[in-house]
Amino acid sequence: MKQTAIFAGGCFWCMVEPFETQPGIINVVSGYTGGHVENPTYEQVASHTTGHTEAVKIIFDSDIITYKQLLEIYWQQTDPTDAMGQFQDRGDNYRPVIFVNSEEQRQLAEDSKKRLIESEQFDAPIVTKIEDAKPFYPAEEEHQEFYKKNPRRYVLEEEQRKAFIDENWK
Repeated sequence: MKQTAIFAGGCFWCMVEPFETQPGIINVVSGYTGGHVENPTYEQVASHTTGHTEAVKIIFDSDIITYKQLLEIYWQQTDPTDAMGQFQDRGDNYRPVIFVNSEEQRQLAEDSKKRLIESEQFDAPIVTKIEDAKPFYPAEEEHQEFYKKNPRRYVLEEEQRKAFIDENWK
């Protein structure tokens, strides 16, 4: 069955590839959500005046990959202890948020976050928010599938994220 997940975890450039390469993923779209301006541009979101965060909207076949599995992938792509950005990306537009679109997704996200807290893997508190899904606006075309279009820049962006993941997700 086709379903949707929306995750924010820093720059959307680095959030696409880990999901897009999984079996059962139909599409991953980079975009903006959680703000108060309709159809914001990248420049507007980057100005920190719209309330949006960069996010990915994942269309998936839940008969092949479950929302619970997507949550596990999500946690391994973020620093869940940093409320005001991710890695080299700083500001409220890079905050980590799981946007849920049903009570089932909310429960699965809450349970997943609780397991992460109970694991005591991190010394600092887990601050990732779980919020109701808001309107999602696709980013401009140059931001879609960035890792394919700009492989050298993507590698540079990804190095810092991978260093954190390697250090904290063993």
